[in-house]
Amino acid sequence: MPRFFCPQALSVGSALALPEHIAHHIQVLRMQPGEHLTLFNGEGGEYTATLSAVEKKRAHAEVKTFSPREAELPYALTLAQALPEGSKMDWIVEKAVELGATAIVPLAAQRCVVRLSGERAEKKQAHWQGIVHAAAEQCGRNRLPHLGEVSDFRRWIGQSDLHRRILLSPRGEQPLSGWARHHPPQAVTLMVGPEGGFNEEEEQLACAQGALMLTMGPRVLRTETAGMAAMAALNAIWGEL
Repeated sequence: MPRFFCPQALSVGSALALPEHIAHHIQVLRMQPGEHLTLFNGEGGEYTATLSAVEKKRAHAEVKTFSPREAELPYALTLAQALPEGSKMDWIVEKAVELGATAIVPLAAQRCVVRLSGERAEKKQAHWQGIVHAAAEQCGRNRLPHLGEVSDFRRWIGQSDLHRRILLSPRGEQPLSGWARHHPPQAVTLMVGPEGGFNEEEEQLACAQGALMLTMGPRVLRTETAGMAAMAALNAIWGEL
């Protein structure tokens, strides 16, 4: 059954005009009145609806049932990702949603080649938010991860955070897997540097703010690989996968 993120109030028994982008997708899928679809608005649970009308640029549906089903991790998992080159961030956002990230924070670090500000940053933010929606539709999540604005690393690391911050670095002396096996599931923030990693000054600043510097093993992973490998490892060790 097709799933769509529908950012509006949903309730059993209501009739609604679907947003234009959903109507377009329904046209592409060649769905017809009477067919069923799943809608969710990010507030929890999902709704089964029936198409009542399909027009050229419009579609209407009637909400029939509600399911409280969720697919969230039992612990909060934040990915603080330094901006990589090119379109790598698109892939990182998509996979982070699939792996259960509760929040994604784009960071501007010293070695970041990409610099975002003003209108360009707003456009990127909207683009990544669209990827969050599409990834949640695909993987079956009914709650959307929070996508933070691009934050300067120094400013962000100085903020108070109740979560355990883990900085992934080849210079870490303890592996993430070993740490996770000796600690219960808990809220964590994984910090991943850009190509070339965080510089030594940034690592020292993070550790001074309470971050724990851990390694992913003897091989140096690319920036787009490290966070995904770390999230998958935590999910496996803590019993989610």
